[in-house]
Amino acid sequence: MARIDSFEDLEVWKSAMDLAEMVYKLTNTTELSKDFGLRDQIRRSAVSVPSNISEGFERNANNQFIYFLVIAKGSCGECRTQLNLAFRLGYIDKKTHDAVSEKCLSTSKQLGGFITYLKSVKKK
Repeated sequence: MARIDSFEDLEVWKSAMDLAEMVYKLTNTTELSKDFGLRDQIRRSAVSVPSNISEGFERNANNQFIYFLVIAKGSCGECRTQLNLAFRLGYIDKKTHDAVSEKCLSTSKQLGGFITYLKSVKKK
């Protein structure tokens, strides 16, 4: 793997930023925008994903990076739960729910693969 000098170069960070952008747009344009508690919570969970990736990267320690990637992965699950609730409450339609949930899932899978890779490199 080529050396990465900036977290902005990580594909998983780019994916996480896309997720956060999707959530912000969603929470500005749907009924979800009126439920301030859920709106703010889903935004926090979505922003937590790229934020933890970047914070872990900047720590310059493999163990720390893995720790923050695990937190980011957890935030993906939190975001999906909140999307499910928004759908069940009728704030968002199925198409929107499925699109954003799929982005959460794909980002979570990227994180899982990256964590596995970093753990394998650490053992060598």
